[in-house]
Amino acid sequence: MEKGSHSSSTTLARTKSDQLVETLAAAFKSARQSDQQTPPGTSESGGTLSRKSSKRVMMGASPRRSSGENNNTYIRKSRSAQMKLDLEELSSGAALSRASSASLGLSFSFTGFTVPPDEIADSKPFSDDDIPEDVEARTCKMKFQTEPTLPIYLKFTDVTYKVIIKGMTSCEERDILNGITGAVNPGEVLALMGPSGSGKTTLLNLLGGRLIQSTGGGSITYNDQPYSKFLKSRIGFVTQDDVLFPHLTVKETLMYAARLRLPKVLTRQQKEKRAVDVIYELGLERCQDTMIGGSFVRGVSGGERKRVCIGNEIIINPSLLFLDEPTSGLDSTTALRTIQTLQDIAEVGKTVITTIHQPSSRLFHKFDKLILLGKEFLLDLANGNLTDISVPSELEDKVQMENSETETGNGKPPPAVVHEYLVEAYESRVADTEKKKLMAPLPLDDELKSKVSSSKRQWGASWWQQYCILFCRGIKERKHDYFSWLRITQVLSTAIILGLLWWQSDSKTIRGRQDQAGLLFFIAVFWGFFPVFTAIFTFPQERAMLGKERAADMYRLSAYFLARTTSDLPLDLILPVLFLLVVYFMAELRLSASHFFLSMLTVFLCIVAAQGLGLAIGATLMDLKRATTLASVTVMTFMLAGGYFVKKVPVFISWIRYMSFNYHTYKLLLKVQYQDIMPTVNGIKTDSGLKEVGALVAMIFGYRFLAYLSLRKMQLHCEA
Repeated sequence: MEKGSHSSSTTLARTKSDQLVETLAAAFKSARQSDQQTPPGTSESGGTLSRKSSKRVMMGASPRRSSGENNNTYIRKSRSAQMKLDLEELSSGAALSRASSASLGLSFSFTGFTVPPDEIADSKPFSDDDIPEDVEARTCKMKFQTEPTLPIYLKFTDVTYKVIIKGMTSCEERDILNGITGAVNPGEVLALMGPSGSGKTTLLNLLGGRLIQSTGGGSITYNDQPYSKFLKSRIGFVTQDDVLFPHLTVKETLMYAARLRLPKVLTRQQKEKRAVDVIYELGLERCQDTMIGGSFVRGVSGGERKRVCIGNEIIINPSLLFLDEPTSGLDSTTALRTIQTLQDIAEVGKTVITTIHQPSSRLFHKFDKLILLGKEFLLDLANGNLTDISVPSELEDKVQMENSETETGNGKPPPAVVHEYLVEAYESRVADTEKKKLMAPLPLDDELKSKVSSSKRQWGASWWQQYCILFCRGIKERKHDYFSWLRITQVLSTAIILGLLWWQSDSKTIRGRQDQAGLLFFIAVFWGFFPVFTAIFTFPQERAMLGKERAADMYRLSAYFLARTTSDLPLDLILPVLFLLVVYFMAELRLSASHFFLSMLTVFLCIVAAQGLGLAIGATLMDLKRATTLASVTVMTFMLAGGYFVKKVPVFISWIRYMSFNYHTYKLLLKVQYQDIMPTVNGIKTDSGLKEVGALVAMIFGYRFLAYLSLRKMQLHCEA
């Protein structure tokens, strides 16, 4: 504000960020008395502030002529401006509540305010709504569908959360959250703001039911009811990382989400129409046929990817929408559009909670409520950063009166004194009022409250429908990897080299049969090694996606597991056919249809059994480095015990060869080639081979059952 000769009779109508600073200044009486008298027309104290719950009001100043100047200017106050507000003005609607985080032990939440109509009458609005429509950024108002939704009032009181850090010799408890209190209603956007490590994501996960308060405390209620499994179908949760399948297009991604998550009562056509509507609501029509993309796949932009993640959640018409850092990595224009989208979502009756790190003033204006965590923004005062901000005169007087020696070298009070002062100010001036507001009854009847407390899950599709949808999605996603030129070249080049080395081998001589036995053993090893190291990556790579979709109850774990393992089979069995077509005829193995197809069936059994081992190792360890190390040792052991290098294995370790799929595959291939020619080959009897087939089938189901149990245990551990 200008003083002295620059004083003018200017009416200022405040934006939310201005009101935040004014409220804080009022609570702590931080404004100092001006040396000069302000003219009567100047609205320096801000007038009466009234609260508005769900819609933002961003007003500016109407230009008036100063007595000493002829120019008209729009005035927008700086957030750091010191305002003269009396303590009594808090009763006019200023809502200031206290919470705390581990990094400081104190944070504040603010709510929006409106300017009385009589003060707005002569003022001209000056806000983000005055900005011309940006066609590229789509800052224009988007029309969201207004289907009926269950209103959910979220309240949380004295929320605490601790983690246990285990060291070599001791365990340490560390507070992540301590005494967080607040509330958010339908139609409002609540922002959780703070620096990295302040507990924003932890608080968001607690409110969204993603963390169980086993090491925490406090109360979190939804329509005055505790969290239940029913809420999973009413909550949309957008994680900070964009967890999407890179090879699916935008339209395919939303189509599959709609078919899995929307209620059973809707037909497939209705679900797909809803997905198309969301595409147009979010402005994704231009890129709907473009792949999402990833680290090695070119796809949509970062802002479009973030909107796809939001679309995945709003497609179910959620009552509660949680977002973790939705503007991270986005430019200012795209970030503004994303937050504008959240405001549009809230205005149709949904409750929106988002974390944000460091918003611009334009983004800041979009929020209805704010909770500050840790050392950030207005809390520089509480954290000891006193070099470039003004200290409340009341605090300076208090410190000087108590002990002048506690001041720091620059004449400012130390952080501990400031912290104590802020806590005392909150407890004595605001705490009682805010607690009474939280205790106020909700405008809901008992029926709406009882719906939230239902423990019954709501699946969007039957088990068979889930399996079919996930099967089709799996094939579409992974066909690009399986049929990449790198993999095809690897398999075909190996087949050609083998065909040249064993070119027209002779099976009539002993030496020729020994050479062919070496070729058959290599085939057993190659198609045992290759699928294991492909399947190892399956569950560790999809762990984030599995956790995200299972947390939203998109499908049953059994449907996912069966679809995931069976959708690989059609893709995994194409390259072996090409491989055998090259090797079999170049090496001149038994040239008959029965022998060729039996050899191919044997290789198929080996591939599926080896896949099961890879799936079991990956699902059990869920760590690529450890899984790769264990798989390398296991495959090498199975290869050495496969019956080609060592004919006579000591009894105490001979059991290993019966667990080796290489051993059973090698024996089957020999029996297929020489069953009706000679009784034994390299010490192996050429019988029917039913024992080997039974062993491979047992491995196929046994390894997969072990993988399923590991995934189930992981899910139970996450939910416990």
